[in-house]
Amino acid sequence: MSMDTGMGMGMGMTTDGAAWLSVVGIGEDGLAGLTPSARLLVDQAQVVFGGERHLELLPPGSQDRRPWRMPLSSNRDGLAACRGQRVCVLASGDPLWFGIGSVLIGWFSPDEVTVAPHPGAFSLAAAAMGWALQGCRCLTIHGRPLAALALHAYPSARLLVLSEDAASPAQVAQLLSSLGFSASRITVLEHLGGPRQRRLEGTAGDYRHPPGADLNTLAIEVVADGRHHTLSTCPGLPDDAFLHDGQLTKREVRAATLSALGPWPGALLWDIGAGSGSVAIEWMRQGGEAVAVERDEARLERIARNALALGVPGLRIVAGEAPAALVGLPAAPDAVFIGGGATDRRILAACWAALRSDGRLVANAVTAEGEAALIDWHHEHGGEMVRLAVSRLAPTGRFQCWHPLMPITQYIGTKS
Repeated sequence: MSMDTGMGMGMGMTTDGAAWLSVVGIGEDGLAGLTPSARLLVDQAQVVFGGERHLELLPPGSQDRRPWRMPLSSNRDGLAACRGQRVCVLASGDPLWFGIGSVLIGWFSPDEVTVAPHPGAFSLAAAAMGWALQGCRCLTIHGRPLAALALHAYPSARLLVLSEDAASPAQVAQLLSSLGFSASRITVLEHLGGPRQRRLEGTAGDYRHPPGADLNTLAIEVVADGRHHTLSTCPGLPDDAFLHDGQLTKREVRAATLSALGPWPGALLWDIGAGSGSVAIEWMRQGGEAVAVERDEARLERIARNALALGVPGLRIVAGEAPAALVGLPAAPDAVFIGGGATDRRILAACWAALRSDGRLVANAVTAEGEAALIDWHHEHGGEMVRLAVSRLAPTGRFQCWHPLMPITQYIGTKS
């Protein structure tokens, strides 16, 4: 961890050649729980940063001790000014799991930072519950939307959740009950790993414990109560899972569209003419990031409500009409879906230009004019053309007949 980072030889090190910034994970057991090497990093530090709770664990000394200011980003310049001294940052548990460690490495570089982890809340909670950690979903609602938990609530799931504060257990219980998981078993684990450790238990539907400690972790066994149908994370949610005014990529077409787009965790999608936001939302349910662009105000509200209900509150919603609304969007998307506006060549050209190399453009058209535009685009840029025709069985008078949906012409192209 002493490589030249490009800032000049030695800029990321102290005078003895060591990384100048250390991040030491500490638990409820305080300094006594540190390994000898981690304790040495704390004792030899000239400057120590940390939360008030962490700094109070230190014995009296001559170190320069600085509590974090809020927002956290306001501490960056102060840390950078200490470069060349021995600086220690105290953090809870494992600093690289929803912790400050990854933030500091992003601010500086891996060569400048030494990380000494401590058993974190997830490991301690799994041990307290007797659960195999690899079989749990490890999540946090600390500084993040509570609604995101909805994505991970499915029967028999085991969730370990870092809370925001003492109110979190009751809020999570209410959310689970609203989703049809009121029978879920909730265990609240306070002050894990220390002398004040405490355990509270209940079910989501009748959680009655008053707020306890702000420092708590939730262990949840998700149990369905039969009131709601569990939604799969596979593409093609039922149409009635979304609020919509008819401007919706129908289930069968949506599944084929997402297959053509090819989502993967962390990939970025632009959804142009988003309507109800169904494609962007299902992309995010696969672990990706998405931006939904829509011009209609009522539809913008529906997109927001759909994103919250389906566990992806991080969906970025942009009001406006393409191509003008594309200015300022996150650059180089991995995929773009045009669900509305394929007749406008300017939109096709702007989206194609914005795609990263090897990015994918998928556009659906229902009108003859839209189909003609996509055929012309295919002639110039290559790719695939697909016609999607779906019929659904429904009553006609006393009988059942096949009712065809509007056929979809779909263009699929990869930018090389």
